[in-house]
Amino acid sequence: MALLCTAMLSCKIPMKENTIKNITKSSAGHTLHHNGVFSSDGKWVVFDGRNDDTKIGETVSIGIVDVESGEERIIYETKNQTVFGPGVGAVSFSPKENKVIFIHGLVDASETKPYAMSRRTGVGIDLEKPYRPFFYDARDVTFPYTLGSLRGGTHSHCWSADGQFISFTYNDELVESDLRVVGVMFPKEVKVDVGNGNNDGTYYSAILTDVVAKPTPETDEINKAFDECWINGYTNIDGEKVKQAIAFQGNVINAERKVVTEVFIVDVDKDLILADKDAVGKEGERPQVPQGIRQRRITFSEKGLSDTRHWLRSSLDGKYIYALAKDDEGRNQIIQVEINSGKMTFLSQNNHSIDYSFNLSPDGSQLAYVAENRVYIFDLEKKTSISLGGSNAGRIVGTPSFSPDRKSVVFNQYIRHANGQEYLQIMNAKFVD
Repeated sequence: MALLCTAMLSCKIPMKENTIKNITKSSAGHTLHHNGVFSSDGKWVVFDGRNDDTKIGETVSIGIVDVESGEERIIYETKNQTVFGPGVGAVSFSPKENKVIFIHGLVDASETKPYAMSRRTGVGIDLEKPYRPFFYDARDVTFPYTLGSLRGGTHSHCWSADGQFISFTYNDELVESDLRVVGVMFPKEVKVDVGNGNNDGTYYSAILTDVVAKPTPETDEINKAFDECWINGYTNIDGEKVKQAIAFQGNVINAERKVVTEVFIVDVDKDLILADKDAVGKEGERPQVPQGIRQRRITFSEKGLSDTRHWLRSSLDGKYIYALAKDDEGRNQIIQVEINSGKMTFLSQNNHSIDYSFNLSPDGSQLAYVAENRVYIFDLEKKTSISLGGSNAGRIVGTPSFSPDRKSVVFNQYIRHANGQEYLQIMNAKFVD
């Protein structure tokens, strides 16, 4: 495809006819998560039944759709669902197995104890065993707490590229439930005492980030750690190779007492996590960060990252983090953060603002994002954006995702049905460079 556009600008280039189609058609919601929507072989796309991003607590089903045939299958449904919960959503595939993980509200959800950010957990389904859920993270709200368990809600789960770890954000139910942190889990069975709100887990969990309710201005203290990504191998400033690390966003307070969102990083060391038997925490305190694991601030900027919700992404060589920040006109642009120096560079100079989060292509050469009710592909080398075209008839929302073969992008768009209702469908855009 010939590109008739100027470097650093965006271009609208029509796709070949019939290259964009909706692969789901049923009169229901089909919400895509911000990561891991494709099975490793590219055959299936996983979704939850939301028709509104804010309705996880009311959502009943997790489903998959065959990308080529459009065949939809429900693989899990909640029991005794009400407007108060339990609810399910935000589902993603393992990069190595035909298993998925998703948010699941507590089974005892009620009007007095509804679905909430601190009352949910990570539940899985093996595609070979639909409707047979299992818990990833263990939950134990009765003291003394069990090693490797949590007592709140995990969410926005994301697998490491090798499938050995799952990162998550977390809010504790018992202590300062409004403080959000980032944690990690890995395969190791955890058995807890029987009790209301408790469940065993197939994974061992730990919290990796320190937060405080009232950060001291002009320090590296943060009151929120959130919207992370995996860095799968990087070389630190001492020339040492780090196998696993997580980059995350953290809110600091500047000299003017304003919140600024900066990039932080924390190395993931399984041995250190398992060695600290006290990190599970005492009664009256949140789970603690294991000894020897410490976050560090990467960026020291004036304006920080954009307040538009988005998740960080890492280059495949572990040198850079990609994020959104606002330009002088207040438009969201793609920026690059050098991990070892913290240098922030604007990559895009689009004449439009990016609306949601974005995703990196499997080969690390492109990003996909939504703007102007279109899906765009940003070339990281050429610094240009091209539009995949498509109709403006329905509102496009959320984060587009590349297929494993990088030949197409799936995204969410509202489509009006014959009954007059709009339903969130999954669109598939096939494209060529």
